[in-house]
Amino acid sequence: VLELRSTFTIQQILVLAVTVPVAIFAPQIASFYNLDNAGLILLYALLFSFLASSLKTIPTVLLERSLNFHKLVVPQIVENLAYNVCLIVFAISGFGVYSFTIAVLARSILGLIVIYWIQKWPIGLALHRTTLKKLLSFGVPFQANSLLALVKDDLFNVYLAKVLPLAQVGFIGFGQKWAFLPMRLFMDNIIKITFPSFSRLQHDKEGLRKAIEKTMFLISVCIFPTVVGIVFFSQPLVSFIPRYQKWEPAITVLMFFAASTILSSLSTPLTNILNAIGKVKITLYFMIMWTVLTWTITPVFIMLYGYNGVGYASLLISFSSVIVFFIARRSVSFSFLRPVYPAVLASIGMGVVIFLTQGFVNSFLFLFLDMILSMLVYFAMLYVLARSEIHKTTRFVLASIRKEK
Repeated sequence: VLELRSTFTIQQILVLAVTVPVAIFAPQIASFYNLDNAGLILLYALLFSFLASSLKTIPTVLLERSLNFHKLVVPQIVENLAYNVCLIVFAISGFGVYSFTIAVLARSILGLIVIYWIQKWPIGLALHRTTLKKLLSFGVPFQANSLLALVKDDLFNVYLAKVLPLAQVGFIGFGQKWAFLPMRLFMDNIIKITFPSFSRLQHDKEGLRKAIEKTMFLISVCIFPTVVGIVFFSQPLVSFIPRYQKWEPAITVLMFFAASTILSSLSTPLTNILNAIGKVKITLYFMIMWTVLTWTITPVFIMLYGYNGVGYASLLISFSSVIVFFIARRSVSFSFLRPVYPAVLASIGMGVVIFLTQGFVNSFLFLFLDMILSMLVYFAMLYVLARSEIHKTTRFVLASIRKEK
């Protein structure tokens, strides 16, 4: 209990250190970005959402440690339903920007209530000296990682909104949304499961090696073909869907963002492994490196290539992820090529088929058939190249489902 309360206390101190100054200077921030009163209130709502999110950390971690992911998904469903229902209802009712404010507050409050209803814990404040010393050695670098990620991504998007026209910022946002979708769908969920597993296996080198390779296999199998599909099919999809034709200027930046996710999708689980085995200071150094690279390279590329430079810089920076592979191998001996080469070869085969058949795609029907054909080629090649691994993974998943029932 002391460890939980001490962790909770430290986290709230750090969160307040960020939210309080922003809340104080919110009117100046709103003036800087020419936000009206509705925009200022939305900013306050987002700050409250950030605070509420921090209050959910302890029950979320407790559920993850006990591998109760079926319970963890409930507040996520409630949050998404609350947000989307409120946003649609109030937008139709003519509330304008206030619709987002109401939706954000509803999502934050209901999500907080539901997760505490599912996972109760003796909430309270504490600063136990012995516990504090242990926590600070891990917690400070870990929280610093989160803050740097905020600076690297969210704060940089704020910078983009100031130096580029809003239309171009919209193109960048469109590209990021769809290019990073495979990572959000597959990698984020895999990491939620693997982090507590890696932590438990940190003293079992052989078990940890197998877990790492299986994770890399699953991520590559899911993400690589999705990236290939995005690169080849984004242009015809935008052309054949009338309401998406306005996003045609975003195709180039979308493709480069998608290509950057290939290396990022493999380096992220490895930094996750380093965190799980207590090497959090190493991951902090990586985050510092990526933050510096983002804030130095991307502005230069924007000056040279305009908004497309953000995508070019993203791909270039992603190559620095190679360093993570060498550092991670110092802590755990694992194979990089063995788990990923089936997905690499199958994705290349898929890409070749799409390239050879794209000349026949002149309607949405032929585009759909081309997608089906490319998927069949991918899965056929994957089965030939990784039949044994697929059977093992399938048996493991089915066994886990039966055990859950």
